Amino acid sequence: MLTYQTWKQPSVEFEVDPVYKGALEVLKWTYNHYGDEVVYACSFGIEGIVLIDLISKVKPQATIVFLDTGVHFKETYEIIEKVKKTYPELTIHMKKPQLTLKEQAEAYGDKLWETKPNQCCQIRKLDPLKETLSKGQAWISGLRREQSPTRQHVEFINRDDKFQSVKICPLIHWTWKEIWRYTHKHNLSYNPLHDQGYPSIGCFHCTTPAIDVNDLRSGRWKGKGKTECGLH
Repeated sequence: MLTYQTWKQPSVEFEVDPVYKGALEVLKWTYNHYGDEVVYACSFGIEGIVLIDLISKVKPQATIVFLDTGVHFKETYEIIEKVKKTYPELTIHMKKPQLTLKEQAEAYGDKLWETKPNQCCQIRKLDPLKETLSKGQAWISGLRREQSPTRQHVEFINRDDKFQSVKICPLIHWTWKEIWRYTHKHNLSYNPLHDQGYPSIGCFHCTTPAIDVNDLRSGRWKGKGKTECGLH
């Protein structure tokens, strides 16, 4: 079994089929190798909705983790409830930070997401994910190469030094149009904020509608000189 400790770039090759772009094949390989030792860390954006549907075809009882920062849009929480009803066999964990928002404000000051957004992400996203991944061997991410220049070299299977894990990215070859084509073809429910100019959705304090049609993440941490929360 491929683990972080025994890591070497796997020689297995996946066929990039025209319909699923290799995603189903990668997911089958992942669950065959890791079984219950793999978790999908999902933000429940549109890529997440597609990936959950694909995972349900391969591993109906899969484990999904949502990093519940406590400051997500109400629409995000609502879509999670819809997903629970659509895929009742899935296990969805709402992973919360160790500090409540009140405790964080008392320790680091009010509105940390404005004064020190990186530290806020560390407390409310990175630390909870690290704790989650320490209990397994690998995790699944919805990264696509098209999303940003920093993601153009992502592979299906990646060594994740940050979390001492193996990161699986089944959607790397999917385009934005293909994500939406799949969503509409299979009549999947999704976050309505996507229809209001939010291609990428995070915490409500740090997410605005995209300001650049060619940059799907241009609405994240506007004015903060920041484009990633640090998970990737």
